[in-house]
Amino acid sequence: MSDPSVNDLSTVQLVERLQSQTTTLVKTELQHAVAEMKGKGTRIGVGAGISGAGTLLVLFGLGTLVAAAVLGLANAVPAWLAAVIVGVALLVIGGATAAIGAQRAKSAVPPAPEQTVESVQRDVATVKEHLK
Repeated sequence: MSDPSVNDLSTVQLVERLQSQTTTLVKTELQHAVAEMKGKGTRIGVGAGISGAGTLLVLFGLGTLVAAAVLGLANAVPAWLAAVIVGVALLVIGGATAAIGAQRAKSAVPPAPEQTVESVQRDVATVKEHLK
């Protein structure tokens, strides 16, 4: 079936076509917004998970340093030095992991669907331009 020329359509047909195209456009933009929000939510979740793992390692490092202090005071033998080395290593690894996770979570902010907003703004500008 061939698409009739716009000049051959009645006002009712033109309004129906506008309604159909507007509905399609709105549905498409909403689908894009949902997809963009899902992507940002995933990045925030991954960043938070990595930060949590880093924080847990820092906590283990602090616990090990406490154990090292206890061993050092109780025995004054090289066992405490091993505990200090392990504790410092856990603090360094945990701090680096927490920093990486925080950076990844920060890259997902703001969670608003920026690309979809820009697309809708372009659509509105195009419609306004054609209405003149």
